[in-house]
Amino acid sequence: MATLLYQNLGFLDYVSGLAVQEQLVARKQQEPSPDILLFVEHPHVYTLGRAGKDSNVLAPQEVPVIRTSRGGDVTYHGPGQLVVYPIIDLRSKLRKDVHRYVRNLELSVIRTLNDFGLTATRRPPYTGIWIGDKKLSAIGIAVRRCITFHGLALNVNTDLTYFERIIPCGLTWADVTSMQKELGAEQNLAKVRERFVLNFAEAFGYDDLKEYFENMAGWVSSGMGLTT
Repeated sequence: MATLLYQNLGFLDYVSGLAVQEQLVARKQQEPSPDILLFVEHPHVYTLGRAGKDSNVLAPQEVPVIRTSRGGDVTYHGPGQLVVYPIIDLRSKLRKDVHRYVRNLELSVIRTLNDFGLTATRRPPYTGIWIGDKKLSAIGIAVRRCITFHGLALNVNTDLTYFERIIPCGLTWADVTSMQKELGAEQNLAKVRERFVLNFAEAFGYDDLKEYFENMAGWVSSGMGLTT
C-alpha cells in the first residue's frame, strides 16, 4: 500500500518553509519514510531559481528577493496562493523519471482546476499550467539524490499586481491570472487544497491518504532538528 502524508503548514515565511523541506529531505535520505505533501501560504516574496536572471526583477520595492535552489526563473509568492511542496522519493514512485514527475504535477493542477469549472492546459516547452497566454500555476522543482522538494504555486485569490514588478518566469509575452479572476469570485482556499490532495494522490498512484500532525513549523521557531 502506497501512503501519502499531507500537512498544511499555514502562513509561513519562505526561508522557514525551505528549512522544513530540507529537514524532510534529509530524513528520507537517511531512512525510508512515507512521501509527504506540504501546503503553505507565504508572506510576500520574490524567488529566483538557479538560472534566474536578476534583470527579470524589475521593481521589488519592499518585497524581499531570495535566490533559491529550484529550477526556473523569477516568481512571486504571497497570500491567497496555494503553494505545494511534495517530498517524494522518485526511486520508488517514478523510477527516477523527473520529466514524468513534472507531468504528474501538471496533471494534478489541471484536474483540480477542472473541479472548479476551469479548463486549463500545459503549454510545452514551458512548464506550468495555462489558460491561453495567461499562466495560472508556476512549477519549479529540485531533486536531491532522488528526493524531490520545492514544487508549485497555484494562484487562487492572489493579488496579481505583485507580478507587475517582475517578468514572471522570464517570459515577457505572458500574462498571469488567478482562479478568482477567471471565475469572477473569491475561492475557498481550503477546498482547493482538499481537491488538490485527492487529484495528486490519483495522479501518482497513492491508495492511502493520511493527514500529518507533527509540528514542523516548530522546528524553525525552536531551531531544533534543522539541517544546515
